[in-house]
Parts: sequence; structure tokens; C-alpha cells
Amino acid sequence: MSVANTNIQSIKTIPGPSFSRKLKKDFRRNKYLYLMAIPIIAYYIIFHYKPMYGAVIAFKEFSPIKGIMGSPWIGFKHFYDFFTDYYFLRIVKNTIIISFSSLIFGFPAPIILALLINELKNKVFTRTVQTITYMPHFISLVVICGLIRSFTADDGIITYVFSLFGGEKVSMLNRPELFVPIYIISGIWQGVGWGSIIYLSALQSIDVQLYEAATIDGAGHLRQTWHITLPGITPMIVLMLILRIGGLMSVGYEKIILLYNPAIYGTSDVISSYVYRRGLLEFNWSYSSAVGLFNSVINFILLIMANKISRKVNETSLW
Repeated sequence: MSVANTNIQSIKTIPGPSFSRKLKKDFRRNKYLYLMAIPIIAYYIIFHYKPMYGAVIAFKEFSPIKGIMGSPWIGFKHFYDFFTDYYFLRIVKNTIIISFSSLIFGFPAPIILALLINELKNKVFTRTVQTITYMPHFISLVVICGLIRSFTADDGIITYVFSLFGGEKVSMLNRPELFVPIYIISGIWQGVGWGSIIYLSALQSIDVQLYEAATIDGAGHLRQTWHITLPGITPMIVLMLILRIGGLMSVGYEKIILLYNPAIYGTSDVISSYVYRRGLLEFNWSYSSAVGLFNSVINFILLIMANKISRKVNETSLW
């Protein structure tokens, strides 16, 4: 018995291969994959991680002449100025309204389109619908905003149709209450087709035998969609929702700037457009960096919370 115990103990104490050996062995086996990954890793290090160093100017009174290290340190002064700014509540409120409106109305749109396309049986018609819905994604945002301005102008076609139902025949982008609907509807039109691609791919992974069994049991299209299709793509929907929530406060400034004007700042001015004006137009780089850093921290917190809640509720998460 003692000899057997000694042998068992000696077997247990035999060290396994070290991490460096495992890495070398894996590199020899997949060296071409590692080489292909080098440009991607370099891209993220150079253009995403290295620029994070510049966020330190949010805590300094940055001067291009003195540089980042030579600029005087002022701590949280810019954050305090932002929180006590006259426009703080307005831009935060507008950002939240536009973000949640985009989430509520824009997020389900690609899912619905993917479900509808999945029900089409004519392949030619299916490809035609996909091509038409994908096209707006490839149009320049400048062109898109130019079309929106033309269609919603005093003599625009959308303004004309709107006037037929009792609306005023004036530029719709000069009316603060119409900016958010215009922004959301145009965003859905531009991105619904492209956003449906990932859900169409998820639909292809659902086992066809499940539909055949449901048909034998007498389930119609609606029941099959509710009990087979939606549960089949739920993990993808959850992952996309987590990523969407993680960027909830990041309303892109490009489209906002191309559409808004001082007359509708009350409903159109958001954090990113405010940062653009203060940072690039007023040359207040430290203040705009502080605002941008605050926005990024909020998004990071939302991402962590959404991922944690999702993991507890349905055991699906990013990590």
C-alpha cells in the first residue's frame, strides 16, 4: 500500500508543460494564424490603446505649445465645470431621449426585417428586397443628410405630404419637436437592411427538423416563429442588445451636426455635438476631453451592468 501511495504521489507532483512551451507549440501549429492576427493587434494597439494616454489632458489645462506633460495639472476642474454648466441637463436629456428612442424603435427593426425576409419563398424577390434594403447603408452620410434636408425643406416632398394631414408647410428641421422623429426614422431607413444580415445568418443555423416537427404537430407560421425562430436567435439578439446598451450614450455627432441648427439646439444638441463645438470650434481641448471621458465611463458602466443582468437572467453574455 505504501509503495502504491508513493507512486500516486509522484504522479501527482509531475509538473505539466509550462505556459511558454504550450505557447511555442501552439505557435508552431498555427503560425500562419498568428501572422494574420499581427496587423489587427497592431491596429488596436496603435489607434485604440495608445491614444488613451491622451485622455490625461482632461485633468490638465492643455496647451499645444507646452505639450501633454508640460501642461499644468488642474485635477477635476473641467468635470466640475461640466456638471455645473448651464447646458448640462439639456445635452444629457437630449442624449438619453435620442439613445432610448433609437434603442426602442431602431433595435427591433432589423430583427423584424430578418424574420420577414426569412418567410419569403421566391429567391429572386428575396435578393431584390435585400439589395434595396442594404443600399442606404452604403450611401455617404453627407448625402443622406442632404436628402433629408431637401425632403423636409419648405418645398420638400415630405413637408408637402405632412401638410396634407394638417401640418404646417415650413421646414421640418426648424421645428424642435420634429427633430427626434426625423433622426430616428432616417436612421432606421439607413441601417435596417444592413443590421438584418447578422440575424439572417443566425436564422440559417436553426435546425430545419424543428420546423418539420412543428408542422406535423399542426403549428402555423406564427407559432413556429414564436416557439422556434425567436428562441433560436435569442442569444444573438441578447449579445447585440448588450453591445447596443454599451454605446447608449454615444450618439454620433456627424449626423447631428449635419442636421441641426441653433434654432433646435433645445432638442438636438447632444454630448458628442457639444464636445465638437467646445473642443474643435472653441479650442477648449481639455474641457471637451473631460466631457468625452465622462461619456465613455458611463457607457462602460452600462455595458458591465447589461452584461451582468443578461448573464443572470438567461445565461447569455459577452464574458
